[in-house]
This record gives sequence, C-alpha cells and structure tokens, in this order.
Amino acid sequence: MRGARHARRAACAAALALLAAAGCGGGGGSGDGGAVLSSSWGDPQNPLEPANTNEVQGGKVLDMIFRGLKRYDPATGKAEDMLAERIETTDSRTFTVTVKDGWTFSNGEKVTARSFVDAWNYGASLRNNQRNAYFFGYIDGYDEVHPEGGGRQRAETLSGLEVTGERTFTVRLSQTFSGFPDTLGYAAFAPLPRAFFDDHDAWLSRPVGNGPYTVDSYVKGSQMSLRARDGYPGPDKARNDGVDLRVYTDNNTAYTDLMAGNLDLVDDVPAAQLKNVGKDLGDRYLNTPAGILQTLAFPYYDRDWNKPGMDKVRKGLSRAIDRKQITETIFHRTRTPATDWTSPVLGADGGYKAGLCGEWCAYDPAAARKLIEEGGGLPGGQVKITFNADTGSHKQWVDAVCNSINNALDDDRACVSDPVGTFADFRGRITGREMTGPFRAGWQMDYPLIQNFLQPLYYTGASSNDGKWSDQKFDDLVDRANAETDTARAVRTFQQAEEVVRDAMAAIPLWYQNGSAGYSERLSDVRLNPFSVPVYDEIKVS
Repeated sequence: MRGARHARRAACAAALALLAAAGCGGGGGSGDGGAVLSSSWGDPQNPLEPANTNEVQGGKVLDMIFRGLKRYDPATGKAEDMLAERIETTDSRTFTVTVKDGWTFSNGEKVTARSFVDAWNYGASLRNNQRNAYFFGYIDGYDEVHPEGGGRQRAETLSGLEVTGERTFTVRLSQTFSGFPDTLGYAAFAPLPRAFFDDHDAWLSRPVGNGPYTVDSYVKGSQMSLRARDGYPGPDKARNDGVDLRVYTDNNTAYTDLMAGNLDLVDDVPAAQLKNVGKDLGDRYLNTPAGILQTLAFPYYDRDWNKPGMDKVRKGLSRAIDRKQITETIFHRTRTPATDWTSPVLGADGGYKAGLCGEWCAYDPAAARKLIEEGGGLPGGQVKITFNADTGSHKQWVDAVCNSINNALDDDRACVSDPVGTFADFRGRITGREMTGPFRAGWQMDYPLIQNFLQPLYYTGASSNDGKWSDQKFDDLVDRANAETDTARAVRTFQQAEEVVRDAMAAIPLWYQNGSAGYSERLSDVRLNPFSVPVYDEIKVS
C-alpha cells in the first residue's frame, strides 16, 4: 500500500458528500469500557467501499466496521480465521471456503457465501472503477472482467468464483498461489450486504458492515463518530462505547490538543515533537515496529538509469547514505536502518532476513565513490531526488540524504532535492513516467507476507512497479515461490527473488518505519497493530 494512493476525486467527493449530508446510521451500542474516546484522523480520500479504499485513513474505518474471512492478529500480524470456518485446497489453486454460521451485518442480514462472492465480483469489475480491483487479479476470469489497456469488459463475473451453498463457495486462481488464504484479511475481500447493491447511493450515505462498530455520523472536515455495535457476534467486541475520529490537517495541532486534554489519542506523533514526547507522555507514548519500508525508486524507462553499469551507480548511492545518523538525528529512532527490502515485523519465518542487503547498505564513502566511478558516474553529473513537499518530514530526510551523498562524494552539487508541490502532482509525474532520477517511494504492507513486499513492486507490469523495473529471473522466482505448497520453501524462494532485487539495486532501501502514538490518561490497553493502526476495539476508557 502506498502512503496515500491513487485518486478518482469525483467519485470520492460524491460519496463523501452523501455521508456528510445524511449522517451514517447503524445501531449504537455500549462496550465494556463505558465511554467514547477521541482520536486524530484525516478525511478519507475514497468512498468507504472495501474495494475502493486503499489509503490509511479510510482503512482505519473499514477495519472497525468490517470483518473478513481472515483477520491479522493485532500483536503478531499472523492471518487467523475470522469468518472463515475453514479454507481447504489440495493444489493451492482451487480453494473451498466455508463461512461461519451466526454472523450478520449491522442491519440484521445474514453473512453468507454470496455476501463474499458478490462483493468480490463487484470489486473486480472494470465498470465499477474500484481502486483495489487488482487484488482480485489472481482469480480466474479477471482478464475478462477487468481487461488491461482500455479493452472492453467481456464478462460480468469472475469465472473462478462459484457459490456452492449458503455458506460455501469455491475460488479457482489463474496460477498456483499457496499464500492466497493469508491475503483474505485485507479490506478489499470484505463481504457486502444486499443493501449495497440494491440501493448503492443509500448504502454510501449509511454504510452497513459486519464489524464491531457502526458509523453513527460524519461531517466532512470535522469528525466521524463510530459507536460500538449491539449484538456483534465476534470475539473482538469493542471494550469502549465508541470512537470519535476528529479531522486534523496538521498533526502538530493534534499533538497540542492531546497535551491540552482536548484529545485522547494521536497516532502520528509529528517529527518536530519526537525529541519531547518521552518527557511529555512517559509510558503513554508508543513507538513500535510496523510493516512500512521507505525506499528510493528509479525510473527504468529513462535510458540513463537502465544502461550497463548503472547497478554500480545505484549501489554507490546506497553506500553514500548514512542511514544510522539520519534515523537518529531526524527521526529520533522511530526509524531503523533497512538491511533488506521487507520488514522485521514479518519475522525470520515470514521472510525477513536481516543483513540481506549486505555491504550495499553499509555507509562507506570511499566505496561509494569507487562504485559510482566504475559505473560511469552520475547521469549528467548530478542526481535529483523527487518528493512531494506537502508533508514536511519528507523534505527533512531528503535533504539529509542529499547532504550525506554530497559529503561522501565530496561534491556539494552531487545530489539536490527536487520538491513537487502536492502528493497528487507527485503521483501524476510518476504515473506519467516523467521521472528522470530517484524518487521517494514507500510501502505499507497490505498483508503480512514477503510476497506483498516484492511482487507488487518489482514484478514486470505489477500494479505498484512505479519505476517499471523488469527482470525475468526475478519474475520466474516469484512464480515458483507462489507455486510452492510448503511455506518454508516458498519463503526461501521469495528470498532468492529478493537477492535479484539486491544484486541490481532495483530500489535503495532506506529504513523501516515504526508506528508512533501518544494517548491521554483516560485510556488504557492502547497498542498499535503491525500496520501502525491503533487497535481501537481493545482500548478502555476510564
């Protein structure tokens, strides 16, 4: 998941306007905590449809109002059965899913196999323009319902989905993918009630989900109020009465409100406050690892970055970056120097391999200069690192990276920052293939699999392969890893694919990002999950 994703602003504005005008219904309730907490938030960019929300703020809401076949354990990130009674396969290509009995949506409608199949067909359809459609790309028939390159949609539903009973359905994939069940905790795979299809506009104004919270009201630019759901059948019933998500456009303002007692929870402590937060909050400050990686990507459609020897130049730039100093002085240890292209939250069994980058991620000015010289030098004698300037911390670290490179190469013009005014303009330049040098790239995992850190970013033609890097050996190893039925062998094969990324220095890994949060004395049992999102249903309010 990108830090913030693509935008189809017209649809988004229409959906949010409906929410703001009508308020959002759902049966209120009372949790065990006996009170409502307030938390900082930002207006979602996209409509609150599971297959159309792919940014963090909207994702927080979906995680509160929906539950899918799987849920990622808030402590370990492991995919565990939620609505799935069982998911069976004999070949890791065709899966039989049995949905648990007794689950309902907040309007009382039963959650059935069709609730999932209809939702997935809707999400995959080109006609519905869902931003998360590519998550259904593994299912047979996707090329018919969502053809690439502007082709005409040739089918209404995915041929790989079939309802076989009230609580059973089958999924046939276009290729073997042993890890497929573990992807099913992602919000795009959530079920939808008939109300979503029967009167879509009404559903957008009053979202109906099957999770522990319902949306009670929403005023765009101000607040979304969620309330604990009466009769929620899951084991993760809310321990509070609800959550008021208050909109802030500046996280410094949110932090000030927290310190003044006007806000209970801030889940993005601003960089400017990191030096004070320990003194301000003591043990009410959280700094925990998250599945987020920051990198520098390259435009491989630009001939200068794709000619022979440029792998040495990229490795030289990597060796010129003093990750340790930057993470300590700018980020106050809320970032950790990266030594691979995944995240420590995966653990060794899940594919994280500390030190896989080896010497290429170790700061060494002399080695950096030698590598860049051997590779033919910097294109045009200079690199420009492009980033969006509407988030202040990006300028801080990009300037620091350039300073590190300039010092290492003993050339104060070797690297300069290239700010783009807004994230939308920045993304427009990327999707328009207008980059001419390295650019800021970040990845927040969609689900805790090594596959998610590699295939979407580096596979030929993949949805988030913004630099258009391509390597047949990498692609073949990913295909082999996906086909492995033994998890340990699959992980080892993915790591071999990651070594191909390393050897080419397809992207420069910078640092792993922690989740940070601060909370008031009213709250207890506060923690962040491996996606850096507060586990709202566990929080108690005194």
